[in-house]
Amino acid sequence: MTGGAGFLGSHLVDALMMNGHEVSVIDNLSSGSLDNLKAWLSRPGFSFVRGDLKERNGAWRSVLRGADVVLHFAANPEVRISSTEPRIHFDENVVATFNILEAARRADVNVFVFASSSTVYGDPEVIPTPEDHPKRPISVYGASKLACEILIETYHRLYGIRTLALRYANIVGPRLTHGVIVDFIKKLRNNPRELEILGDGTQKKSYLHVSDAISATLHLLDLLLRGAFSCDAFNVGSEDWLNVIEIANIVVEAMGLPEVKYTFRPMTPDGRGWPGDVKLMLLDISKLRATGWKPSMGSREAVERTVEELLSEGT
Repeated sequence: MTGGAGFLGSHLVDALMMNGHEVSVIDNLSSGSLDNLKAWLSRPGFSFVRGDLKERNGAWRSVLRGADVVLHFAANPEVRISSTEPRIHFDENVVATFNILEAARRADVNVFVFASSSTVYGDPEVIPTPEDHPKRPISVYGASKLACEILIETYHRLYGIRTLALRYANIVGPRLTHGVIVDFIKKLRNNPRELEILGDGTQKKSYLHVSDAISATLHLLDLLLRGAFSCDAFNVGSEDWLNVIEIANIVVEAMGLPEVKYTFRPMTPDGRGWPGDVKLMLLDISKLRATGWKPSMGSREAVERTVEELLSEGT
């Protein structure tokens, strides 16, 4: 597994290890942390290799020998930087994905699971947005995820690798290190009287708790392994959404702060938080629901639980 020391990846490692699987993690620790894996570092059936997937012939390649499945969750998660440092997302996402995909092919690993993103759709014309919606990313991050999906689909057609692309909504929960919830908590700890909000506050998106994201991931991986499909992409999200002002209110209330003044900093004429920010995002998960899975909580509950978890972690 790549990116297993990161937020989403480490939760997936937890689930796989608790289910009795053998797990090998490759991570360069650029955004992840070994603290996320501390429960497993000395356990039988688990191994960790610090490696950079951008190094095509790195020692990390040996991890793939004998593997049954590659779970590719390594990526630079900061969508915001793609407008100022686009090469980061090209290198960390596209180059790294090609290298791990090619290494998997050469090691005869026949199953490849990819953590993609709702950003592949860009500004959707249809909300909720289904999987067959046109892909018009508006950020280099979204473009890099879509490029990775195309590479992976091509490897399926050319080499017969069975593949699954998971187009995640905004995943939140314990160990989260970036995004609007973390941003608000840190800002309010620094100044409990005023909160700067990037954008005009009307940005509205879907949020899925990481426990539901892992449940959906394992459910779809099981279907892939059982032959229900051989190459497919699924939206993974909740069925409702929240705007940024609502999230700010949840954080302020949870922190017990009275009379916080909100100041808005729109970075585009239509009130986005930064260039390339998708302002409205709600995924259509009817395809996933048709397989027998549904989220256990909605966006509000996911955000409320996450705020409590992050505050208890000391974020």
